[in-house]
Order: sequence, then C-alpha cells, then structure tokens
Amino acid sequence: MKRALTKMWRIALVCGLALTLLAPGLVSAKELKFACSLGWMENESGQRQRWGFEAAVKELGGTITFTDANYDPKKQSEQIEAFIKQKPDALFVTPSDPAGIALAVRRAVEAGIPVFSADAIIPGAAVTTTICSNDFGMGTWSLDWVAKKLGGKGKIGIIDLPSNESWDLRGQGAKWALKNWPDIKVVAKWSWDSTGAVTPRQAVDNMLTANPNKGDLDAIWCAWDGAAMEGALAIKAAGRQDEIFTTGIDGGKQAFDFIKSDTPFKLTMAQSIYTMSYMCVFYAHKYIAGEQVPRTVIAPVYAVTKDTLKGIKKPEDYDIPGVAKKFGWEKSL
Repeated sequence: MKRALTKMWRIALVCGLALTLLAPGLVSAKELKFACSLGWMENESGQRQRWGFEAAVKELGGTITFTDANYDPKKQSEQIEAFIKQKPDALFVTPSDPAGIALAVRRAVEAGIPVFSADAIIPGAAVTTTICSNDFGMGTWSLDWVAKKLGGKGKIGIIDLPSNESWDLRGQGAKWALKNWPDIKVVAKWSWDSTGAVTPRQAVDNMLTANPNKGDLDAIWCAWDGAAMEGALAIKAAGRQDEIFTTGIDGGKQAFDFIKSDTPFKLTMAQSIYTMSYMCVFYAHKYIAGEQVPRTVIAPVYAVTKDTLKGIKKPEDYDIPGVAKKFGWEKSL
C-alpha cells in the first residue's frame, strides 16, 4: 500500500511538474521568439521604434526578427503573412497604413498569435494591446498653440497627411480646433501624396509664391516634423523667417536641433516613440506569463519649444522610460 501511494505521489509530482513547465508564466523569457513588422525604418522615428523593441527584448528576454515595409501596406501584409507561418510567441506591428494591413493582422489574431500594435489603432483587428499617441489631440493642441502665438488672428497654411488613417487624425484635430479661432484663416493647404510628385519643400515654396507679401501668410501647421523642417528651410531661403513659422509632430534629434537653432520651426509635439515599442515587449511578456494586460495605452506626448530644450544635452532621449521626468518635462497629452 505504501509503495502504491509513493508511486502515485511520484506520478502526481511528475505530472504537476510537467504542467508547471508548460504553464505560460514559467516559460523561460530567453526562449521567447518575437517577430516585428515595421511599417517603415528609413527616418528617425522608424529607427527609434526599432531601438525600443531591441532594448526591451535585450532587457526582458527573448529574440526578435524584423521586417521593414518601407511605407507599403501591401508589402507589410505579405511580411505579416510570412510571420504567421513562423508562429512567433508574439507579433509586434507598427502600421504603414492601419486599414491597409488590417486583414493580415486579423489573420495573425485568428492564428492564435498575440499581436501588439505600436503607433496606431488597427481597425477591425482584435489585437492584444495597442499603444499609441492621441493623434487627434496632437492636432488640436498644436493648432491652438499656433493660434495663441498669433494672438488669435492670422493667416495660416495647412500641410496634412491623409494617406494614413492615424496620421489623418492629426489634420482632423487641427480642423476641429479652428472652430475655436474664427479669426485664424486658412489661406493655403497641401496634402502629402505617397507618389512623391511634390515634396513638402516644393509645397511650401508654392505657398510662399502664392502669398508673397508680409501678412499674407503667418504660420504653417504641419502634420509631421519632416514637413515642418522642409518648410522652415523654404521660409529661410525666401528671407521670410521673421514673418512665418512652422510647427510639426513627432519629436526627435533632428526636430530638436532645428528648434534650438532659431529656424522658423518653433514647436513639435514629441511622441514617446521609443516607449511605445518598449511597452509592446513589456506587455507581451506579461501576457505570455498569463497576466492581464490593457487593451489600449495612450503614450505621453510633450510640447517642445526652444525654451523646453534649454540646458538639456541629449533631449532626444526623452522617450526612454523615466528620462522626460529627469528633464522636468510635463506631458501635454
């Protein structure tokens, strides 16, 4: 009887140990295999996204494989389909176009792969966690800033980015904010076209040509920093830096360098790009360990001007967790 009980105890112990080892919470972090489908990587924001993923995986455990869609949703969808076949422990996505890759992401979810989206909400896809900025809020906040800087009255240009559903929200936010400023008049508008037939620099040159006199154009609101920087160069080349300024959205070293250098580029809404990527990996580990994770997280955004940057040696590190607090920055959104 004693031997039988001992045998039964051993069987129970082995079975229990096997179940414990198979439990998600106790899978070795080093063994986790992650896949990351980047919507783009050719500029600073794309690079910071990748760095955030790499840093988190290095610190928290696992390995990660990257692909770069170079802003092409068809290519990104194909890359996601290829990842589905590899069956990673989690899939991270930075959408080139949320609507354009939604079907591929839904297939990943249906295949049982936990999906974590950074930078944008993917419509119709029940991803595990989305971590993004308040794009609409960045549009309203920055347009309000422009209006206040002009004393509530002036003429502005708008450069928006309607090709991507999330980025389009920035322009929508700016348009909504205009309702509060009846004396701010939009006298020029240009929307970025993915064909690249016209560059932001050329678009601003055209605005300046169409509004040649002082007072014809006071500011240009831009949906992203690249346009704000190119616009600043065009304004400076035209000798109108004392008349017109630009604002942008994104943040990072290039934008901060422009703003510090007394160019016409005066404000950027600095997103926590690195943090978004890092949090995807953080919550993937939590989810795989069997813990509850949030469906949506809105990452901090900081309004950055020349005054914000005074005395800071490496402001581009602001979106590494904890660094903005050391700078004394308060989030705007």
